[in-house]
Amino acid sequence: MEGTAAGAGGLDAVPALEIDPILDDRGTRIIVCCGSGGVGKTTTAAALGVRAAERGRRVVVLTIDPARRLAQSMGIDALDNTPRKVDGIKGSDGGELHAMMLDMKRTFDEIVEAHADPARARAILENPFYQSLSAGFAGTQEYMAMEKLGQLRARDEWDLIIVDTPPSRSALDFLDAPKRLGSFLDGKFIKLLMAPAKVGGRAGMKFLNVGMSMMSGTLGKLLGGQFLGDVQTFVAAMDTMFGGFRTRADATYRLLQAPGTAFLVVAAPERDALREAAYFVERLAAEGMPLAGLVLNRVHGSGAAGLSAERARAAAENLEEGRMGDRGPGKTGLRGVLATSSEPSHHATAADSSARPSAARPSAARPSAARPSAASEAAPTADVTEEHGTDPDTDQDLARLTAGLLRLHAERMRVLAREQRTRDRFTALHPEVAVTEVAALPGDVHDLAGLRAIGERLSSPRGGS
Repeated sequence: MEGTAAGAGGLDAVPALEIDPILDDRGTRIIVCCGSGGVGKTTTAAALGVRAAERGRRVVVLTIDPARRLAQSMGIDALDNTPRKVDGIKGSDGGELHAMMLDMKRTFDEIVEAHADPARARAILENPFYQSLSAGFAGTQEYMAMEKLGQLRARDEWDLIIVDTPPSRSALDFLDAPKRLGSFLDGKFIKLLMAPAKVGGRAGMKFLNVGMSMMSGTLGKLLGGQFLGDVQTFVAAMDTMFGGFRTRADATYRLLQAPGTAFLVVAAPERDALREAAYFVERLAAEGMPLAGLVLNRVHGSGAAGLSAERARAAAENLEEGRMGDRGPGKTGLRGVLATSSEPSHHATAADSSARPSAARPSAARPSAARPSAASEAAPTADVTEEHGTDPDTDQDLARLTAGLLRLHAERMRVLAREQRTRDRFTALHPEVAVTEVAALPGDVHDLAGLRAIGERLSSPRGGS
């Protein structure tokens, strides 16, 4: 039935994800927030960073989010490829927070400058094919995120690195990128282009002359002679660096498998997002990477979960059809509707729940009950009109308002039921995965106070609001 709480197979059947022990464990050096796009990875990573810093950790948050929300929420004008300290952190025991945004082209340039002599580095950086590759080659962003993670870990300046993975179509791109780039560098096309440089001498060039001429002529027609020449020049200049790319990629991959790394899969309570999360959980297990658990983000709730969608709809229909009125439209009917629930405040909180979601928890019910809505404030008005005369227009307005609130509540309960069913399918498939829920907020997070609030929800039992 819609609006019922999750039973067996729901959250009670899986372990609770405890965030604070992960943040407090000095053995945890890397936290990777991963998942499909648009599920709140950036906000989750930033909130974890703020909470960890204020609990005494020296933290750097690496984001790959082009929307720049992280900088805005932390009070920084702009983020770039250099970690910047975040002011306003109420840290203890030397806790600090730094934040940075990946600049994939600049990261690629830094690799070239660090691993090639000045003349070769200049030739590479000025090469048109390199400039195209470093700015937008498929998988470059994900690979450079791995490179930057390896650089940050090697510096040992921070005792916790939190990575917000790229907003890719697939959450698997972050793990696959090093292998894809390695396959590209090891591919037959690249090896063929490198062959003349490797053979050397007149004999070698004569040996390859016919084949290379045929290949160059064909590819030149397909790609353009200038483009092919740029690629060959790039490959010749990068020859000595290809092995370094693969070596560093392998090292970072092993780092992600190490005990000091914790993966947090972030998902919204939606079918596609949780399907992607399930696929990622299975992939992490197959790769032997340490999964901490699932953060189920933007979960909706209601402070009046005891009133089912069916009862709310039925009461709204009775009001709209005037079947509950005795002396005037909506007056006694209003009191009758309010009496359909054993807790009169349910109808008041129905409207309030649309702006303050929380998955039917007592903590969410208290603030709603403390602030009566228009429907609950209307009840005394009906009693007053009995003594001083009735106003049919006012009674009709109150009835329409209450019916609207009831329909709004019914829709909210349908959303809750759908989210619970979707979540329960995931937990039934992966009962070993620890889960915490984070209630949806009425607006965007845009400052440190909002990030602290998210951090508190993350660290509360089941992400309570």
